[in-house]
Amino acid sequence: MNVSRRLLLAAGAGAVGATGGPVAMAGTASAASRGGGHGGGSGLRTGFERLQADGYRLLDGDKVGIVTNPTGVTRDVRHIVDVMHPDERVDLTAVFGPEHGFRGTAQAGGSEGRYDDPATGLPVYDTYLKSGQALADIFTASGVDTVVFDIQDVGARFYTYIWTLYDCMEAAQLAGKRFVVLDRPNPVTGRGAYGPILHKEFATFVGRREISQAHGMTVTELARLFNAEYLKWPVELTTVTMTGWKRRDFYDASGLPWVPPSPNMPTADTALVYSGTCLFEGTNLSEGRGTTRPFELLGADGIDGRWAAKANEAGLSGVHFREAYFAPTFSKFQGRTIGGVQLHVDDRETYDPVRTGIALLVTAKAAWSGFAWRSDNWIDKLTGSTKVRTMIDAGASTDEVVGAWQDELAAFRKVRNRYLTYR
Repeated sequence: MNVSRRLLLAAGAGAVGATGGPVAMAGTASAASRGGGHGGGSGLRTGFERLQADGYRLLDGDKVGIVTNPTGVTRDVRHIVDVMHPDERVDLTAVFGPEHGFRGTAQAGGSEGRYDDPATGLPVYDTYLKSGQALADIFTASGVDTVVFDIQDVGARFYTYIWTLYDCMEAAQLAGKRFVVLDRPNPVTGRGAYGPILHKEFATFVGRREISQAHGMTVTELARLFNAEYLKWPVELTTVTMTGWKRRDFYDASGLPWVPPSPNMPTADTALVYSGTCLFEGTNLSEGRGTTRPFELLGADGIDGRWAAKANEAGLSGVHFREAYFAPTFSKFQGRTIGGVQLHVDDRETYDPVRTGIALLVTAKAAWSGFAWRSDNWIDKLTGSTKVRTMIDAGASTDEVVGAWQDELAAFRKVRNRYLTYR
């Protein structure tokens, strides 16, 4: 399909109105996403719901491949691949799996490899840790014309799916493929950007480009930002926005089922704390992997109630800390009973996960003599520079550490604001 016909199809989809909803091209906000849509709850329609309701016209005539995982579901929890595959209106010919895999069987740092999906017979290609020309070659070998992306994000810079998005956009451009992003809610709202900005010399798969630790954007907004600001050559990009989502909405306002985006993201409550407490991956403390409350339970062998006391004395908004003891079934301290804290968020409107994460690092170091950073300085990759680690080691307070990134954050917020679709 040539570019002019695609543009006409997108414009036609936009004319459908209340039935199919407008399909927003890259750089264009739909009438509904500017404030004309319904409120949260059952009024929300995801990018996929709008694409399907419009009869997949945006994909007409193309061989389609989709980058997705278990979160790519309808509100009655059918996977969109299982929905699209038998539908004659769309020619779905390939699936591309990210970290943890298309069906979600792999743990952190793993994937499912190349296989044929037993349910549909479709070839499933592995994208994990692949980028640039190597990933472009996979898109070329698949024979698709258009690559679609539909994965639920959790709003943190170091959650790898947004960098799968980035890498796939870059690879699609190299392979001469069109790229379509279907939107889903940011589960922790889109009210603002928080935390340190990645310095480009610290770029890894947990942070490719210079965005804030909690970005407060949806995947279509990020795609537009990536395409305009960071990709050397823009991809032919179409974004299918939601209707009925407001930036202040938490996930429970969406009316959508929560499907764990990864094995250690079991609930939307996990996502609420993750952009702060994931920093404990960069320490010798457990971040709660191997428990039923990952990233809400933190601890180590030798920690007692003094840490919870110091954390509560920090006076953080919207959260309290309980002295907790737990035995992880895998990962750090597997099978050993350790002490630490459990976070209890009691006012999510005032809760700041990044500030809380910094305060917990500061108080853990003060309360436990065994505190140490991981030997590979993974904390620098997570925070995006050496600043957090070196300031905490020098005895800086939470206020001092948080204050150190404010100028960079203000500059990023100005850039971010240009790509916010939902107002």
